[in-house]
Formats: sequence, structure tokens, C-alpha cells
Amino acid sequence: MQVLRPKLLPLQQLFDQASHCARPLVLLLFRLWVANVFFKSGLTKLADWDTTLLLFTEEYHVPLLPPALAAVMGTFGETVFSSLLAVGLFGRFAAAGLFVVNLMAVISYPGLTDVTRQFHYYWAMLLLALFAFGPGTLALDAAWQRWRQRRRGH
Repeated sequence: MQVLRPKLLPLQQLFDQASHCARPLVLLLFRLWVANVFFKSGLTKLADWDTTLLLFTEEYHVPLLPPALAAVMGTFGETVFSSLLAVGLFGRFAAAGLFVVNLMAVISYPGLTDVTRQFHYYWAMLLLALFAFGPGTLALDAAWQRWRQRRRGH
């Protein structure tokens, strides 16, 4: 193993550099992918509010909340949290909020098929990664932090 280590070091350094460059892009991709899914769902609810209320009354069974309040909160969460996540503003908060919205969808809708449930699990994993690692350097959170650090430095 000692013989291989010096030969593998340049390769390891290359991988380190590549992952350093890729991380912001991967986090941006995660943010935009998940935000797109939830934002479109929220817009669908807003486009036909009567049907949304009917669905929350008849199909979705959100625990502890009246259907109208659940509809408002779910739609708010899908549109507002996804918008924040897309631009990377309050990124961890937005990811956590969408995680809760996603969890409520899985819990409250008994009509999910195995395939659609898998999609919710994938979105949950992406949201947990964004919560754990933050929205990345290509986010308004990071720009705000850089601005504040520059301002303190002067």
C-alpha cells in the first residue's frame, strides 16, 4: 500500500479539486430540481382553488388540521419555500419547510402508488442533503454572507 500511495496522491488531489468545483453546481441542481417540482404543484393548486379545497376535504387527510387550513398551508409551503430554495435564500429553512410539506403529502394521501411514493422519498433525500450542507455558494445566502464579511472588513 505504501508503494501505491505516492502514485495515487495526484489522482486524489484531482478528485478533491473536481469535487470542490462540482459541489456548488450539484447543490444548485438539487435546489432547482426540487423547487421546480413543488412550485409547479403549488401553482396547480392555486390555478383551481375550488378543486384544491375539495381534494383537501375528500382525498387528503392531513392530521390535526382542518382541510381549508391544510390547503392554505400546503399551497403556501409549496410556492414560498420552493421560491426561497430556488434562489438559495434562507436555504436550510426552505429545505426543512419543503421536507415537512413532502412528509405531510406522504402521510395524508393514501392514494400514493409505490412509484409516486418513491418520488417523495427521492425529494426527501435531496431536501435532507440541502438541509445538511446548505444551499451552496451559488445561493443568495452565500452572497449575503460574503457581503457581510466584506462590510465588516472595511
